[in-house]
Amino acid sequence: MINIAIIGGTGVYDPRILSNIGEESVDTPFGGVKFLVGEYANKKIAFIPRHGSKHSIPPHLINYRANIWAMKHIGVRNILATTAVGSLNLAMKPGHFVVVDQFLDFTKGRVSSFYEGGQRGVVHVDVTDPYCPTLRQVVVTAAAAADISIHASGVYVCTEGPRFETPAEIRMFAKLGGDLVGMTNVPEVVLAREAEMCYSTVSMVTNFAAGISSQPLTHGEVLDTMRENSEKIKRLIMKTIELTDVQDCTCQHALREYGGFKL
Repeated sequence: MINIAIIGGTGVYDPRILSNIGEESVDTPFGGVKFLVGEYANKKIAFIPRHGSKHSIPPHLINYRANIWAMKHIGVRNILATTAVGSLNLAMKPGHFVVVDQFLDFTKGRVSSFYEGGQRGVVHVDVTDPYCPTLRQVVVTAAAAADISIHASGVYVCTEGPRFETPAEIRMFAKLGGDLVGMTNVPEVVLAREAEMCYSTVSMVTNFAAGISSQPLTHGEVLDTMRENSEKIKRLIMKTIELTDVQDCTCQHALREYGGFKL
């Protein structure tokens, strides 16, 4: 049984924290998904590089529905996602880790539901706690055990991309309570919620956002910060896997009033 999946964001493409790695694939109603399966701490782990192994898929074209559907199909109950983000919060500095607990959705053209009428019908999923509180606490505990400093909460502002944000947009997001800005967490987190899976995001701050940063933003600085902190995020993921158990959770009953999620 594959209970845990890692969805790796920018800079987290290396599955070599796992052993006995092999490639598998699943056909979904939204397209085929290829992913890796390996082992760590006597557990089978699925691994998807969100942007592709060579960062060839831009954020607005990622097949989020296919990825989440495929993980549900193989039995995954816990998803640990990583994201690279800019910071709107001066307390969350480049190199810091944040366990996101809320989001603001500023995407524009993405399908954010498995339920678009027709045979599947329509659902209105509750996202009071969009990120699994239980799995978030496991990440915080793992960070302490691995001697990694981490922010236990933060508001992720998701933009459409692939461009970076303007200083005016960043000022608006900050006034609305945003802490971090990125391009990939929505609709991924919403789809995981609909699919009744525990989902948690570890965001790595790679830069201060536009207008806060003293220089123009580049994708290169994002990758540089990720490389500098790659060992830390690997240790955090590995310790989280060690501490994650198969357990029941309210996330796994998010569509109870609709009869549950059906593949």
